[in-house]
Amino acid sequence: MQNPKLISAIPRFMSELVEYKIESSRKFFHWGELWRYRELFYFFTWRDIKIKYKQTVLGFLWAILQPLMMMFIFTFFFGRALNIPSQNLPYPVYVFSGLLIWNMFSTGLTNASNSMVNNASIIKKIYFPRLIIPVSSILVALFDFLMAFILYIALLVFYQQHVSWQAIFAWPLAVLMTIVATLGLGSWLAALNVKYRDFRYVIPFLVQVLFFLTPVIYPISLLKYPVLQYILVCSPMYAAIELFRLPLTNAWADMYYLGVSLTSGLVFLIAGIFYFKKTEDLFADFA
Repeated sequence: MQNPKLISAIPRFMSELVEYKIESSRKFFHWGELWRYRELFYFFTWRDIKIKYKQTVLGFLWAILQPLMMMFIFTFFFGRALNIPSQNLPYPVYVFSGLLIWNMFSTGLTNASNSMVNNASIIKKIYFPRLIIPVSSILVALFDFLMAFILYIALLVFYQQHVSWQAIFAWPLAVLMTIVATLGLGSWLAALNVKYRDFRYVIPFLVQVLFFLTPVIYPISLLKYPVLQYILVCSPMYAAIELFRLPLTNAWADMYYLGVSLTSGLVFLIAGIFYFKKTEDLFADFA
């Protein structure tokens, strides 16, 4: 037998739910809502980590092997064959430091861009802050970074590389800037990928282009034309990579260049989240 009180309460409950969703969508960044659903960050992140390394022989070692193999390749072709300068650092240390922070960005960007499409079945069933999904994808890349960072410390010990402990704050700051840059571009591309599936083919090409437009394996001083240097520092990852190398070089990059890169990352963050929030009500229809 149906409960009359329960039936009469359904319209009021649905009305309150709709009003709550409208209010949430109007806010640029609803911190309280994200905090209420904070358990989902752990759920989605740990689920993606287990899926990524499930039924693999080497498991978490893949997070270490990728930058390690790329370091060997770039050291052989660029460090020795082309003799590219490396800011007075051993070239393997120089290139691994760049690849370590770059892989976090590229992996997080790729995961975040495809995250909404990959979780379409969940989006259509229940409501929760959609921004949790791309953020969780970036946290998976952060986990891989932490695994590879252990090898990075071993590499510094092997090459007896001096580390300036006064500048050690630059490491977490560089990671934070990488998360900001990844979230900005990742949330923007995630929203576009839901509506326009062509972006699944554009994203790998975009990551590859950004890799060569960011001084990951070469210093910006290698370019003699100021115009080209300005183009490179517009990358949101320029400042993150330079700061990540600061404890090793103990030399600040040009503050103007760092400011341009940091501003670029903040602009992408604001624009990406704004577009994501503006279109998230349509995700269930297009996913």
